[in-house]
Amino acid sequence: MASDVAIDAAELFTGERRRLFALAYRLLGSAADAEDVVQGAFAQWVAGDRSAVAVPAAWLTTVVTNLCLNQLRSAHARREQYPGTWLPEPVVTADGALGPLETVAQQESVSFALLVLLERLTPVERAVFVLREAFGYRYAEIAGILSRPEASCRQLHRRAVQRLGASPRFRPESGQWRRLVEQFLAAAADGDMEGLERVLAEDAVYWGDGEGSGLPIARKPVAGRSRVAYFFAKLVPRYLADPRYAVRAELSVAEMNGQLVALGWSGDTLMAVLIPETDGTRITALWIVASPGKLAFAARQLTGVPQAGAVAPGAG
Repeated sequence: MASDVAIDAAELFTGERRRLFALAYRLLGSAADAEDVVQGAFAQWVAGDRSAVAVPAAWLTTVVTNLCLNQLRSAHARREQYPGTWLPEPVVTADGALGPLETVAQQESVSFALLVLLERLTPVERAVFVLREAFGYRYAEIAGILSRPEASCRQLHRRAVQRLGASPRFRPESGQWRRLVEQFLAAAADGDMEGLERVLAEDAVYWGDGEGSGLPIARKPVAGRSRVAYFFAKLVPRYLADPRYAVRAELSVAEMNGQLVALGWSGDTLMAVLIPETDGTRITALWIVASPGKLAFAARQLTGVPQAGAVAPGAG
């Protein structure tokens, strides 16, 4: 009988696991930390008095949210000491790892741009915003999860929206995206400053996170068309010629965080994820995640996810 109860508890948790991971990832911006939080919630679920839990899904949501808040409070201090720019971990979303992404709002809730912006918020502002915007919780439900007055949760949500100042981003057709990325990569590989400037918006910004990779990743944001073009024109040819990396001439494409990204490989090792944002005609922002620790989760996902195609740096 006891073993049957244990199985039932595990089965119920398994049914909630993907939703809980999706919540924890949006709150933390880290797939590895989200996995740890979900595992911690499972330990509490198994060890606790489940007979006193009227609505298991609500109980688990509360536990995961509060474990994430604890993580965020300590993470803010760690990220202030991070060597270079801290960026979220990219996650493959084609397999539904972060829940359904059928609407623009759902896609926006996991977009890399929004996850970066969420770093501006306090932990509790972030929790209120994610619960409300990404999961559609009512203020009364959020108040119960956070043990705060409903009026306070409304105020926190308003403050979060004001601090983010975010609006839905342009989502190009896949053909537009490929054309721009191909042109950018070809120009970067050739050290072609003029070619790079043609595909970059005037106010383009580049951010890179390469902790532990040894790759030539800028430690601070690079802003402005000319400066971004100069950075890539100087560094990419040098990187491609370095025999230590033996980079493929082709970069594969995947769907991560609800958008197309380019993947840089060295043999079978995922070396970098390039996340470009465009206005349909030019690249307006570019994030590159090359930190091995930030790529481990995505690399595991990609071993079982068919690639969406390939982008050749020299293609035109």
